[in-house]
Amino acid sequence: MKKTYAYIMVILAAAACSRMDELKPQGGIILTEQLQEVNSVIPSRADASFNGMFTKLGSPGSVTGGTRPDDFGFVMMAFSNDIEAADVVLANSGYNWFSACGALTSRNADYANPYIRYAAPYNTIAAANDILKSYPADSEDPVIRYKLAQARAMRAFAYLNLAPYFQFGYAAGGKDLPCVPLVTEQTTDFTNNPRASVADVYALIISDLTYAIENLEGYVRTDKSRIDRQTAYGLRARAYMNMQEWELAVSDASAAAAGYSPSSMAEAARPAFYDISEHNWIWGYDMTSDIAMKNPYATSSAWIRSFSGDGYSAGTQVYSCINSLLFDKIPETDVRKGWWVDASLESPLLESVTWEGVSGNAVASLEIDNVKMKFLPYTNVKFGMASVGGTLNDDDWPFMRVEEMILIQAEGLARSGSSAQAKALLEDFVRSHRDPAYSADASGRSLTDEIWFQRRVELWGEGFSNSDTRRLGKPLVRFHEGTPGNVPAAFRFNMPADDGWWLMRFTSSEKNTNLAIVDNTGGTQPVQDQYGNLRDGVTD
Repeated sequence: MKKTYAYIMVILAAAACSRMDELKPQGGIILTEQLQEVNSVIPSRADASFNGMFTKLGSPGSVTGGTRPDDFGFVMMAFSNDIEAADVVLANSGYNWFSACGALTSRNADYANPYIRYAAPYNTIAAANDILKSYPADSEDPVIRYKLAQARAMRAFAYLNLAPYFQFGYAAGGKDLPCVPLVTEQTTDFTNNPRASVADVYALIISDLTYAIENLEGYVRTDKSRIDRQTAYGLRARAYMNMQEWELAVSDASAAAAGYSPSSMAEAARPAFYDISEHNWIWGYDMTSDIAMKNPYATSSAWIRSFSGDGYSAGTQVYSCINSLLFDKIPETDVRKGWWVDASLESPLLESVTWEGVSGNAVASLEIDNVKMKFLPYTNVKFGMASVGGTLNDDDWPFMRVEEMILIQAEGLARSGSSAQAKALLEDFVRSHRDPAYSADASGRSLTDEIWFQRRVELWGEGFSNSDTRRLGKPLVRFHEGTPGNVPAAFRFNMPADDGWWLMRFTSSEKNTNLAIVDNTGGTQPVQDQYGNLRDGVTD
């Protein structure tokens, strides 16, 4: 580990901010008849392409194909998006490969981090389009229909990971603004493909997911790494929520949640979120040891989890911590308060943890040369590992949980005029599974802000904070003036809700290849301690 870290220190500054415009642009033209001809002769090719579409979602080197520890597909995107928001705090350290997200210098799209976050979805879109071109669209073979349906759902998922970050949402007329280029199985002109409007992007998302829902009826998946009908309902619920189609979001979230139950109070009282078989997961990434060993540092275990015996988080003290502003708002009676150690490095969740013969809160202060450093205040212990101190880093990742669907239902009800029903649903969930003393009125927040608070706590670290802040028209609030909290000085700033710096930029490779792209240019690079008077309605 010591040699590895020393090497990283030498290359980190250049590598983390390296230009990526020399990489090949996304897309490519393969004729439909060519694919169908090859696949009819070599069916295993089509199967390999289909399986690879899912494997790439969290595989190390999924974009660059190399040894970068910050390249692990959609899991890395979720991590990056949360760091760009208010609630996930990383140290300002030479070992922090995600410092561009903390400082929001990620608007230089030729840095590796934003390049990967643009390329990964379009790689998935290209893979989905290849699947769609591989089989006759009018096939009556149920196996083929299921593959086509999953490919379209995956394409929708990819666009759901692009649209919220390249343009403001539906609110205040945002649906007519330019978003990202649409690439389908019918696209042929990649050099003159302008940005589609937000409305057009979501129209494709809804069309794809509706097709998936209709054509996945009867499909029984072998494991939760694949997309079934309920997963497609959940993805469409997310899309409808972004579109402010509240009643439709409620209906789809309810359909997605059917048959699933949230983790219990007891289950939430120990580190978890590492096994795809957890009963509250609707969809997840199944990380195998073979996949993880491509680069064990490019995994959620190495970065987000605090218990890896061979990872960045523990080995370099770049722990994923909660912003103390949010932590301080969590009631002591809420079991989720223990998902992070407090300022004294204590958490009841550590009572179930043993590392190198050390148990309980002493684990937080345990130091092992070149393996683990002392926890920082507010370090997360939410994300556990199958083996504490293990080195395989093959822990799974949740893309969708039933708890998210319950909170979508609550928000949709509240925003569509059914506040009493929304409050009852929210209180039933929290009292039964998180905090027996909970009352939605206790905080003094509006009901919609209270639901956002519950999303920020429940879904912390899972990739929703950034897009939620944007779709709700909220400012970025990382600190309060006079109360700096635990955010490092270089990342300590706030930003207004309408600041153009929120919007991601297009890569040079995309602009050089697709001459129709007009880039986002608004906003100003944030500076330390700016807008200290901004408030978000939750951490006030």
